[in-house]
Amino acid sequence: MTTSELGWLEAPPAASPPPSPDSRLGSALVPMLEARSVALVGASPRPGSFGRRMSEEIAKSTSRPRIYPVNPKYAEIDGRRCYSSLSDLPEAVDLALLAVPDAALERQLALAAERGVRSAVIFGSAHDDDVAAGSGSLLRERVTSIATAARMELCGAGCMGFINVSRGLRAIGYNEPDPVRDGPVALVTHSGSVFSALLRTRRRLGFTVAVSSGQELVTRTPAYVEYALGLPETRVLALVLEAIRDGTALRRMLALASERDVPVVLLTAGGSDGGRAMVAAHSGALAATDGGWEALARAYDVHRVGDLAELTDTLELFAIGRRAPAPAVQVGSGIATVHDSGLERAHVVDMAEELGVPFAEIGADTLGRLSEILDPGLVPANPLDVWATGAETRELFGASLAALADDPAVAALALAVDLVHELDGDDSYPLALLDVAHRTGKPLAVLSNLSSAIDLQVAGQLRNAGIPVLEGTRSGLRALRHLLDHTRESADQSAPDQPLGSDPVNAQRRRKSSALLAAGVTAGVPLFELLAEYGMCVPKAAPVTSAAAALAAADDIGYPIVLKTDEPAILHKSDAGGVLLGVADARQLAAGYADLAARLGPRALVCQSVPPGVELALGVVRDPELGQLVVVGAGGVLVELLADRFVALPPVTSHQARELVTGLKVNALLAGARGAPAVDMDALISAITGLSSLALEHGDEIEALDVNPLICGPSGAIAVDALVVPRLRRQGHTGS
Repeated sequence: MTTSELGWLEAPPAASPPPSPDSRLGSALVPMLEARSVALVGASPRPGSFGRRMSEEIAKSTSRPRIYPVNPKYAEIDGRRCYSSLSDLPEAVDLALLAVPDAALERQLALAAERGVRSAVIFGSAHDDDVAAGSGSLLRERVTSIATAARMELCGAGCMGFINVSRGLRAIGYNEPDPVRDGPVALVTHSGSVFSALLRTRRRLGFTVAVSSGQELVTRTPAYVEYALGLPETRVLALVLEAIRDGTALRRMLALASERDVPVVLLTAGGSDGGRAMVAAHSGALAATDGGWEALARAYDVHRVGDLAELTDTLELFAIGRRAPAPAVQVGSGIATVHDSGLERAHVVDMAEELGVPFAEIGADTLGRLSEILDPGLVPANPLDVWATGAETRELFGASLAALADDPAVAALALAVDLVHELDGDDSYPLALLDVAHRTGKPLAVLSNLSSAIDLQVAGQLRNAGIPVLEGTRSGLRALRHLLDHTRESADQSAPDQPLGSDPVNAQRRRKSSALLAAGVTAGVPLFELLAEYGMCVPKAAPVTSAAAALAAADDIGYPIVLKTDEPAILHKSDAGGVLLGVADARQLAAGYADLAARLGPRALVCQSVPPGVELALGVVRDPELGQLVVVGAGGVLVELLADRFVALPPVTSHQARELVTGLKVNALLAGARGAPAVDMDALISAITGLSSLALEHGDEIEALDVNPLICGPSGAIAVDALVVPRLRRQGHTGS
């Protein structure tokens, strides 16, 4: 059934003012997510119809809201009076569920606003049939305007609704499990399919609140997150997002989650060019670039996952498992795994090395205990292959797991077996796990290699006992890494860190650098002056427009020099053949200048030669929702060849800058490969933090800034070329 059967009557009277909200965190969404009165616009008694399912689902709400069916075709539905119009309701309800066709949506939302309805769920797509593809939806704009003017919260459009498990409200139009398992996970997803899949998964994922937020025309992810963090039961946040909407508020909520030690598990879509196009077509949203998501995750210790398998394994580990103790996550610490297969043990080792999951360096005492337990011929180690004769399996595996659990370097422990259905009824593995769970407080899980072979009954029993069953080698290892990372990140928050080499913000520096930007600086000596204001080392340089001026500048700077074009229209000097290195004397300079002037134009720079070194690229780029992002990567021609870069939100501290650099593929060169001297790391870190300060102080004025290459050597890090793109603003607009 569609909702096109509905007809609509006259406008309602003016609305009465809504009651004042309570003062708890996320209280703005209480009228929606804890609604005490609900209007079902489009309710229907017809079996199989959307309106029927919506009516059935709201009736299952254990919070027992007052329910008002609205449909002019019926006098009564399910023993309740059915109202012809929202204007006929006896009260201004907290929430209206709008199961109406797009053609009727604007009228019904306007009626709700006039009647004083405080919130609504729009299930339909709010699509204009007469709007050309790719040109946006005027209906969505009008709907947004109506709700915003009325201060009405909206879930959707194009959503599944929500289930507030903690408060017992089911505002959905689709059949979902009843009851939904309660637990510590708060879910916000742009995808209705993911919403339904996670509610129905066999995994032990209990929820406080689950929201399918759709297009988020008015109420956006940060508001739902704020509400979820206001529930004491919420201990894990699951976000499945295709776009950043209201980046400032999202940053604030992620910071709050980090402060409260609530792990945030994030799955994103729309990072590729094709993915962004699909997101735009699906929801009309501008998807975040992958760099924006990367920067958010790094800034707020968000656990970013690559697919739904990793999402569910990680959520299960955080939701029903234990946390690794902070003292255990230190140098030499990591996971320990016990196996019943030599090949699968090697497979796990290969995968863990690829994914950067560390195995604990177990001590001599643990090795001694294992030697006494194992059958002859088996080697005590981590990871550990236990299987030999198969005798006394429960005792053998239990004792091995216990010995590893007692080792101080082991932060988390997994029995890495396939957990298949045992045809002889042997239950040694689950019993061994339960034995160890009773004697250790460390995280304990099953790491299965083949999800399709898992005995679901046994897995359910273990999950009910608080032992996660991770359903894939790759996804399970990634989940264990997220667990270790969360403990490390929580411990690191207590360590203060100041940017290395960056000066305090001062009015004089800001005035001078703002003046340079206001003068239209894009490259050359003025840009070098700007970078120098923020502590970056730059070469001596002089702008010239004639051969005589070039010769005079070279005499002042000293040979050898670098001659490069300074024509403003040429952004990539090397690609245009506009850079001459190692100019040794006046004869070479005169010839070189004549060639550049003839091919590219008379404007040139005479620059100090810089000793060769490792070339990096630093940059600032503006994200439409997050503001300025700082980029650190391989420089020179390696920018395109390696795609070796990391992105961070400013301010970037010295500790964070060092982490960015050491994560690069070219870090081995920075450390001194093949006998070469290591670069001056402090100078490099100072350049990154200085650029971060520039991004913070002038975010309103810069669209993008590129330093490439930054030549790093044992005596410093020098920015030998740079380009800035000023931010163009509309007349009268002063915001960022």
